[in-house]
Order: sequence, then structure tokens, then C-alpha cells
Amino acid sequence: MTEAPATPPPSRRRHDREIIALAVPAFGALVAEPLFVMVDSAIVGHLGTPQLAGLGVAAALLTTAVSIFVFLAYATTAAVARRVGAGDLPAAIRQGMDGIWLALLLGAAVVAVALPTAPWLVEAFGASDTAAPYATTYLRISSLGIPAMLVVLAATGVLRGLQDTRTPLYVAVGGFAANGVLNVVLVYGAGLGIAGSAWGTVIAQAAMAFVYLVVVVRGARRHGASLRPDTAGIRASAHAGVPLLVRTLSLRSVLMIATAVAARLGDTDIAAHQIILSLWSLASFALDAIAIAGQAIIGRYLGANDSDGAREACRRMVQWGIAAGLVIGVLIVLTRPLFIPLFTGDTSVRETLLPALLVVALTQPFAGVVYVLDGVLMGAGDGRYLAWAMLLTLAVFAPAALLVPVFGGGLTALWWTMALMMVIRLATLWLRARSGRWIVTGATR
Repeated sequence: MTEAPATPPPSRRRHDREIIALAVPAFGALVAEPLFVMVDSAIVGHLGTPQLAGLGVAAALLTTAVSIFVFLAYATTAAVARRVGAGDLPAAIRQGMDGIWLALLLGAAVVAVALPTAPWLVEAFGASDTAAPYATTYLRISSLGIPAMLVVLAATGVLRGLQDTRTPLYVAVGGFAANGVLNVVLVYGAGLGIAGSAWGTVIAQAAMAFVYLVVVVRGARRHGASLRPDTAGIRASAHAGVPLLVRTLSLRSVLMIATAVAARLGDTDIAAHQIILSLWSLASFALDAIAIAGQAIIGRYLGANDSDGAREACRRMVQWGIAAGLVIGVLIVLTRPLFIPLFTGDTSVRETLLPALLVVALTQPFAGVVYVLDGVLMGAGDGRYLAWAMLLTLAVFAPAALLVPVFGGGLTALWWTMALMMVIRLATLWLRARSGRWIVTGATR
């Protein structure tokens, strides 16, 4: 007599349903975001090489500026989720509004800096004489959309904290579609050139921010939450975001150092490095989607004073992270003959790329755990530990990476230092998760 297959316990099935319900739409929204730049590049590319080069410089500056403030989404998700777990929806939405007001203030400050300094920023970034005017035009116009972009980050955090990742998906897809249409109409129909592309993106971003505000304001009115700016609440949101800002800057520094070292290795190595970074980013979307689910779920459990539920959810998400990392790693290895030719036809670039790519594939299971535990600790509001852990990682990675060209290492050696970076992050996050010190229950940390 054959035994019936074992069925997963009810708690595991419940966690799986929650993770899938939050992670799948989050993944779709994450994928939709970089498509803005891709659409702009495809349309502007037909205007000429200088215009496309100018767009590349301006887009890199804008992406860096906005990514620095991603804590608006992370910190808001954790804070709102805690209050949802505590059963206080008015306070949850009030907390979200504080994050949105902070986003508006930061956005206005960035615009005030970007407008007058745009030519200097473009020059400092190394734009050529032919590309610089286009880069300056695009940067100045697009910077007007930064407040809307930051509002989108904060409002996305509000909805994630409310356990809603579907609305951000719908808004992201709608914004992507609107951006494409507006770019075609303004660039070619209105004959505005690269300025039309910038205005199209600004309008699409403003529309996305407006939709988010409508959703949040409706929720606030339904639950009787105040919409007015609260100085203490805004200050608390900023205080919670500072450690995550340090973490993000440290992580960005790792990527910048890696790119700088690859550039010193030669044109072939930097070309291969950029291809690998593109694939690394794509893989990170899938893993980050699980981390986003972790932020929302862990925050809710801790807000509900359910430490056991938080531990169980953490364990299950780690298993999901390992599984997702293994699948991604295997896919990278199996599909490399298909996607590598899409990026380059240069034999030397391919030969340089392949061994480094295998290193990336091997690190994906580790990366899966890193992303998940990062999300868990963010959901717990453990930002200070994340900041110190990332600073430690940077302190170890930087000299190791900078020594690669000194000792005659190539791109593969550089990516082994990236693997070392992931192992250090894994160790620091795993020790924190095992300690249980991140488990602080209640509506606020």
C-alpha cells in the first residue's frame, strides 16, 4: 500500500499564499520600472547618437538620484505594516501620509539643486561636447518629475504595508504605456526631440503620483485619517529612513567600485561587465519581489505581537529565497547560449564574459537568502543594523576589488570579489536573523 504524499502544514500553506500574493505583483511592478528608460532610449535613439548619448548620461544621473531615496518605500512599508498588524488602519495611513509629505519635501530640494547645477553634473559625468547639451536639456526637464517619482516610492510603500502589491503593478504598467505614447507624440508628432521625451516621462510620472494620491486619500477619508502634514511624523519618517539611506549608499558604492575596476581592466572587460550587471539586475527583480513580500508580512506579524508567526514566515521566505536562487542560477547556465548573442557579437567579450557569468550563477542561492533576510530586517524596522552591516561589507569589499588589477586579475577575479561581498552580507544578515534581536513587537519599534 502506497503512502499518501505528505501535505505541507497549514501555516506553511498560509505563508506560501501570502508570499505569492504579494511577490508576484511586486515582481511585475519592478520589471515595469526600468522599461521607462528602455522606451526613452528606443525612441531617442532614432534622433541620433549624440541625443542617445545625452539621454544615457542624464538617465544615469536621474536613476542614481532616485535610487538614493528608495528608503521612502522601504521604511514606509515597514511602519505601515506594523500598524496594520496592530489593527490600527487610521494610524497606518497617517504614517503613510507622513512618508508622502517627506517625499514631497525631498523632491523639492532635489529639484532646487538639479536645475542650476545640471550643466556641471553633466560635465562631471564625462559627457562629450556633442552629447552635453542634450543631456543638460533632458536632465533639467526630467528633474521636474523627481517629486512625483519620490511620491510614487513613498505611496508604493504605503500600499505594500497595507498588503497591496496589485495596485502598484497596475499603476506601473499604466505609467509605462502612457510614457511610450507620450514619447512618440511629443518627440516626433510635436517635433520636440529629446525635450519631448523628457516631458513625456515627467507627465507619465506625475500621472502615476496622482493615481497613488487618489488611492491613499480615499483610504484616509474612509478611515478618518488626517491628510495634513505632521512635523513630528515627518521627522520620525526621516529618522527611520537615515539608516536605510546609509545602507543604500553603501550598496551603490559597491557597484560603482566594481564598475570603476572593470573599466581599468580594459574595454573588453568593461563591456562584459556591463552585460553581467544587466543580467544581475534582472535576477535581482525576482529575488527583490520576495524581499518586498517579507517587508510587508514581517511588519504585519510584529505589529500584531505575533513573534512566532514572524519567525515562521522568515524561515519559509528563506526557503523561497534559496529555491528562487537555485532556479535563477540554473537558468543562467542553461540559457547562456541564447542570451549572450543578444548582447554582443564580439568573440573576445563573450570569452571574457562566460567564466564571470558562471560565478554569478553560483552565487544566486546565496543572493536569494541575502535579499530575503534584507527584506525581513527592513520589515522589522532593523535599519540601524542593516546600515552597519553594509558598511562592514563595503569596508571588506573595496580593498579586495581594488587589488584585482594590482595583482593582474581579470573580470572573473572581480566577480569573485562580488561573490565575497554577497557571502559577507549573508553572514551578517544570518547572524542577526538567528539572534532574534530583530523581533521587536508592537505598533511601533
